[in-house]
Amino acid sequence: MTETVTSRADLRRARVTEISAEIFSRRGFRATSMNEIAAAAGLSKPTLYHYFRSKEELLVRIYSDVLDESLTLGQRTVADAASALDAIRDLIRSRVVYTCEHQALLKVCFEEEHELPTELAEEVLRRRRAFERLFVAALERHLAEHPEVQLPMTPKVYVNMCLGAVNWCYKWYRPAGPSSPHELGRQLGTALTAALV
Repeated sequence: MTETVTSRADLRRARVTEISAEIFSRRGFRATSMNEIAAAAGLSKPTLYHYFRSKEELLVRIYSDVLDESLTLGQRTVADAASALDAIRDLIRSRVVYTCEHQALLKVCFEEEHELPTELAEEVLRRRRAFERLFVAALERHLAEHPEVQLPMTPKVYVNMCLGAVNWCYKWYRPAGPSSPHELGRQLGTALTAALV
């Protein structure tokens, strides 16, 4: 009985989070009211406040979910890769796919970060760095295994360049365009790792 109630509550929270991200991406965090979110979610305002006490809590939940999901996906990607180079390509590809398939979510994450409560901004940065370290570790392993590869930059700068390129897809990717998220991911994975082969 408790498990069903908890599951239902979690599903409702996830739905409210998804709706909030979509509205924040269209209207902006500050211009969105809890009334709008409640109406879009089909909830009364008191019911919405039962799940989330404020817009800030919703925003924090959006960031937490994205960062946790990104790190889990990244760890699985690295573990499943046949080589360090494959891990790097697959990290790039999966990041492109995730970004293209969650454009509204990523728009909120990249454009509303300044709205996070100050005390939580450092936590967001710490979790983001965990993903970056995963990427850097795969790159350093590849470079150690292939000393003939000479990057014209530090591994950290290379990783930030790659992440900057793939994360920016949320701005320009169009579902009706010539490439699917998976095709685009493969293309960027090949292009961005050309210096590593």
